[in-house]
Amino acid sequence: MSWKKFGDDLKKAFSTGVSYMLPAVVVGGIFLAIALASGTPTDDGMEVTNPFLQNLNTIGEAGFAMMIPLLAGYIAYSIAGKPGLIPGMIAGYLANNPVGTEGISTGFLGAMILGVAAGYVALFIKKWKVPNTLRTIMPIIIIPVITVFVVCVTYIYVLANPLSGLVDGIVSLLSTLDGSSALLFGLLLGGFTAIDMGGPINKTVTAFTLALMAEGVFGPNGAHRIAVAIPPLGLALSTFISRKKYGPDERGLGISAGFMGLIGITEGAIPFAVKDMKRVIPAIVIGSAVGGAIGMMQNVETLVPHGGPIVIAAVNGKLWFLISMAIGAVIVALILHFTKPNLPENESKSDNQKNSDTTNTEN
Repeated sequence: MSWKKFGDDLKKAFSTGVSYMLPAVVVGGIFLAIALASGTPTDDGMEVTNPFLQNLNTIGEAGFAMMIPLLAGYIAYSIAGKPGLIPGMIAGYLANNPVGTEGISTGFLGAMILGVAAGYVALFIKKWKVPNTLRTIMPIIIIPVITVFVVCVTYIYVLANPLSGLVDGIVSLLSTLDGSSALLFGLLLGGFTAIDMGGPINKTVTAFTLALMAEGVFGPNGAHRIAVAIPPLGLALSTFISRKKYGPDERGLGISAGFMGLIGITEGAIPFAVKDMKRVIPAIVIGSAVGGAIGMMQNVETLVPHGGPIVIAAVNGKLWFLISMAIGAVIVALILHFTKPNLPENESKSDNQKNSDTTNTEN
C-alpha cells in the first residue's frame, strides 16, 4: 500500500466516522443546551432543578456518551466493513472512559487512533484463509473477538500510560506557573483548553483550575472558562462568514456548535477538527490562547466550574469575559477563512440550490 492510498483511506475513514457521529453531537448538544439554559450557576457548575429538564439533560448526556464510540466505530467500519464496527466502538468507549488502575482516558484523539487500529486489524484478519466451516462465523465472532482483544489490550497496557505521562507533564508545567505572568499563563491555559476539545488535556486544565478555586484563586478558571467556549463559537462563526468552505451538513452543524459554545461545551468543535485537523486545531488553539490571555490580563474571574456566556451571572469582569470570548472566536473564524480552501461549487451548494439548478437545466 502506498502512502498516498493510506492517506486517502484515512481521510475517507475520518469523514465516515464524523458523518455517523454528527447526529449524536447535534442531538446531545441541543438537549443539553435546552436543559442548561434554564440552570442556576452553583459551586458545582450549572444546576438543573426542574425534573423534566433534568431528564432532557440526561438525554443530552447520553448523546454525548455515544459520540466518541460512534466516531471510532465508523472509522473502523470504513476500513474493514462490518467486522470492524463493534471492535471500533468498544475501543472508542475505552478511550473515552477511565481504564487501568490510574483511570486514564484519552478522549477523541485516542478514539481516532484506536478506530484506525481496529479497522486495520480487522481488515488483516478478514484476509486469513480459513476452512469453509469457519468462514460464516468469521465476521460475527472470530474477527470481532480477536480485534477487540488485540487493540484494547494494546491500548490498556501500551498506549494509555505514555499518554498519561504526557498529561502528567502538562500538569507539572501548569503547576510551575503563577500569576506573575498573566499573559503567558493565559496563553497556556487557553491553548491547552482547546487542543483536545474536552479530552484529557482539557480536563487536566479543569482539574488545575478547580484546585486553585479551592484556594480562593479564580482568575485561571476565568481564562479556562473563556477558552472552553471559543472553539465551537469560532467554528459556528466560520460556517456563517465562510460558507463556501463548508458543505450543507457542516453549515447546519455550525448552528449546533454555536449552541454548544453558548453553554461552554468545547466538544462542539470535534466534528470539524476530525475532518480537517491540520487547519482547525491550530485555529482553535490560537483563538482560545488569545481569549484566555486577554481574560487573565483583565483579571476576569469565573466563580463556578462551568463556561460560556451562560454563566455570565457568576463572573467578575463580565464585559471582558464576553469581549475575550468574542475576540477568540473571531480569530478562529479569520484563521480558517484564510487557510481553508473553498469547496468545489457543487459541494458547497445547498440541497435547494442543487434542486433548483436541476430544474433549470431540465427546462
